[in-house]
Formats: sequence, structure tokens, C-alpha cells
Amino acid sequence: MTQLSPVPGQRAANRAAKLTKKLTTKLATFSVFVVFAVLLTQLSLNAQLPTTKLSTDTFHNTTSAHATEVEPSTFSNGLTIVTAFQIGRFTDGGASDIGFSTSKDGGSTWTFGNLPGITKLEGSGTYDRASDPSVTYDAKHKKWLVATLPILEAGGVRGAAVLVSSSTDGITWANPAVVATTTQYFDKDWITCDNTATSPFYGNCYAEWDNFDQSDTIYMSTSSDGGATWGAALKTANSAAGNGAVPLVQPNGTVIVPTGDAFRTNVLAYTSTNGGASWTKTVTVSFISDHAPAGGIRALPLIAAATDSAGKVYVVWQDCRFSSGCLKNDLVMSTSTDGVTWSAVSRIPVDPQSSAVDHFTPGLAIAPGTSGATAKLNLTYYYYSSTNCKATTCKLYVGYVNSTSGGATWTRGKQIAGPMTVTWLPSTTQGNMAADFLSGAYAEGNAHGVFAAANANVGSVYDEAMYTTASGVQDDPNAPVYSSKNDKPVKHPHSSHPKYGLAKD
Repeated sequence: MTQLSPVPGQRAANRAAKLTKKLTTKLATFSVFVVFAVLLTQLSLNAQLPTTKLSTDTFHNTTSAHATEVEPSTFSNGLTIVTAFQIGRFTDGGASDIGFSTSKDGGSTWTFGNLPGITKLEGSGTYDRASDPSVTYDAKHKKWLVATLPILEAGGVRGAAVLVSSSTDGITWANPAVVATTTQYFDKDWITCDNTATSPFYGNCYAEWDNFDQSDTIYMSTSSDGGATWGAALKTANSAAGNGAVPLVQPNGTVIVPTGDAFRTNVLAYTSTNGGASWTKTVTVSFISDHAPAGGIRALPLIAAATDSAGKVYVVWQDCRFSSGCLKNDLVMSTSTDGVTWSAVSRIPVDPQSSAVDHFTPGLAIAPGTSGATAKLNLTYYYYSSTNCKATTCKLYVGYVNSTSGGATWTRGKQIAGPMTVTWLPSTTQGNMAADFLSGAYAEGNAHGVFAAANANVGSVYDEAMYTTASGVQDDPNAPVYSSKNDKPVKHPHSSHPKYGLAKD
């Protein structure tokens, strides 16, 4: 494991200078060298908020791109925050392993490493690659869990199983348990646990994935022993197909699972009220009208979702229904208290509706213990300052926006990192990749959105890693807030590209 210590958030420039002077006498130790490297990266990212680098790609295999890290999933419990991500990305799918970074002190310091027992490249696993990490915490069994899709290369690259790694402290990880295996192609897993002590299903954990070779048919499995063993793989009542599902648990034990459909043209949802013994038919939350971001970036309209402490579910995705001609994406939201009836889709007023800013790939976090009209929401997302750009001119940024009113009003979007050039991101078969999804979590009342950010390539080597805000994002009670209550979608909105084919990694 390697431990990182961040640069403090206030008066960063002055304190950074002092720290640099101090470090010149201590560069003999590796840990201090890492701190210094983090400092340099913070400065080069040109962030409006000080950022902390969470990890480093330590792999050197020649078959994948280095240094690259993509697609973070993040969860918190008390002062502990755990994020997991792909590390060492392959062009045609997956990565050298799943990396993790863990803070035990609310985001002040971080320890990173690689999950054991998954890939041959890490050294202790049997699979060729790994993809699609998802993090959760099981309060009953006091276990951190990371679900992963391991990949085999023989006979064509394919997601061969769903695995779940466990840890009691978020730093030392056991070899993973097997949820399910296949000779076909699994994709886009996710995991969550029932952490309400009064729930009849307290301690149940739920894993989801889809089968690409079965037209993205959705499957669910349940564990009641801290992720050590898993039940049968179950379909929904209508054998629904989907991609990018996010299971969420209400305080009464009901599991609500919003998901995109297989072609990313609709948001669907299904539920279980019996601890995962069966799953309902899907209902339609909304259609998706998506603008394909410019510059050759991989930015698919996958959902972000979270639940407040009362069990209200919030689903966010990128959508162009508020833009005439589908020229740019806004971030939009729908909510539900039962998974069946959903609110009308509203625009999140990150920027004025008339702006040319293109927003995509949201990651949603909701502060524990907040709900309803006082729920605290934080969104981390990517954006272009102008939607009309080319691969060589598009400037990619990371932004955030907050709500302290359950999504009724929002602050304006603020920059965290950037600008970045799209070609600084590793190439994939679906475009240059920062993430298919982002994520975040609250600790000590502050939001820590986790995101991939890049500096300019050094020759053929990338410089992309995971970052978060050094001190977390705090709510500003004096910041002006905005409502999209009067914003109206355009008539007959449509996506600016043909229907997506079935999803694959």
C-alpha cells in the first residue's frame, strides 16, 4: 500500500511554497516523494479548488495504456471513504486491475493499492483484466465490498464473472468471492447493501449485472453473509434488458433499481419488497434524449442515482431535451419514493438554459441523515465550455454543483479541474475515456467527488489519475441558488445520434 497526504485547501499557494522548501530536505523517503508528486499535479491541473491525487498506476505491462485510471465508484461510512477504479486501461475493454484508494480521516489522507486475487497482471489472480468496480459498505457485517467484472481474453475479450472483494478496514482486501460466472459476456455490475438496522432485510447485499450475449438481460443476486456467498441469479418479472443499473435500498428494506435500457434510450426502474427473493417488472421513468459530446470523447448517457435518508430516490443523467436541436446536454433529474411513480424530468440549472456549455457523465452523492426538502445533494460532472468544438480544440473540465433543498434549487456550477485535451485520455473502441460514470460521497458534511483527470501525455505515456477535492466541497450558505421550475423542454426532442447499439464495457 502507498499512503498519500494532500496539500491543505486554504491559502494553497503560500503553503505549497513552504511545503516544497521543506520537502527538499526530505526527498530520501518514498512517502515524501509521493506527496511532492501530488503537489506538482495539483498545480498543473489548474483547479479552482485544491485537489488531491488519490493513486498512481504502478503497472508496466505493454498490453494496456499507462499511466491511466478511469471510472471511479465511491462510498463512505463515517469518516472512511473508499473509492475503486480501473487502473491500466486496455483499448478494447477492461484494465490491468482494479485500484482502490481509502481515507480513514474524512478525506485528509489516502492510502492506495490494487485489489488482490483478480488479475494475472496484479499477480495473484486468474483473469486477464478487470472492469466496472462498484463500492459499498455492509454495516451489519462491518465489511467493505467491491464488485468487479473480471475479463478473459481467450476466444475474444469478455466479462467472465461477477466477483466481490471484501475488507474490514478498506485497506487490506481478501481474495474475491464469486457471485456468478459465464461463458458468455457479463457487463456493468453494481452493488449495494441494506444498512438500516430496523429493516427486515438488514445486512442483505444486492449485486446487479447484465448479460451482453442475452441482449443485456438484467440479473440480480443477494448475499446475507457479508458478501461471502451469493444466491441464484434472478431476472426481473419481465426479463428486462438494461445497462448501468444502480440498486438502492430504502429504510423499510425495499430495493429500487433504476437503470438505462439496453439501447440507452429510456430510464427504467424495478423493485423488490422481499429481500431480493423476486423482482418486479420494469416501469419507464423517462425517455433519454442525448447529445453526443464532441471531440471523440467516450461519454455515454448512463445514469447516476442515490437515495436520501428517508428513501427518496434521485436519478440523474445527461439529456438534451432542454436544448433546441439537441445541441448540448444538460444534467436532468427525476425522483421517486416508491420506484413506481416518478416525477417529471427537471433540468438542473448548472448553467443558464441558453448557455453553450455541454454537461455529461454525472456522479451523485447525498449527505447521510438529510432528506426531503433539506436533502443535501452534490453532483460532480464533466463539461465542455462550448459544445461546438473539435478533438484538437475541445477543452474538458470537471465541475460540481450543490443543492441543500432536495434538488429544488442549486448553486451554479463551479470548476474543479481542467482544462484538459481529449487526446490526453486513453483511447477505447468507443472514444477517448475518462469515465463511463463518476461518483462521490460525504464525510464530515463535506462532499468528495472522485474523478479522473489528466495532464499532457509524456511521449506515449499518459498522465491520468484519480483525484478529489483536498478539503471536500462545503455548502456555502451565502451562495446564490437557482431554480429550473420555469424551464420547459423543447417540443419533440430527439437524440443527436443514431440509437446506441447494445452496451459493451
